[in-house]
Amino acid sequence: MNLAVASGLLLALAGCTAFYLASPQQRWRAAPLPARPARFAAGALLVAGMAALCQALQPLAAIYVLLTWVMLLLVLLPYLGALLALRRGA
Repeated sequence: MNLAVASGLLLALAGCTAFYLASPQQRWRAAPLPARPARFAAGALLVAGMAALCQALQPLAAIYVLLTWVMLLLVLLPYLGALLALRRGA
């Protein structure tokens, strides 16, 4: 795997995590992150991830990879939060 692809996917993971943690329904923390700064940071991280993916892939392929990755993460992150809450006994 190319370093640019790996960094793009990690940046998108960080962006999706920031977006999830800004949600009032998140279960990772006791209180959600402040919404506006976290959403701004999430957007900036996703744009940086897109830029990194465009370095290694053609633009259309980079868009497809990023959107597929974001869809997967936004489905999995709430399940991970539920698993963490279940392990804590909440």
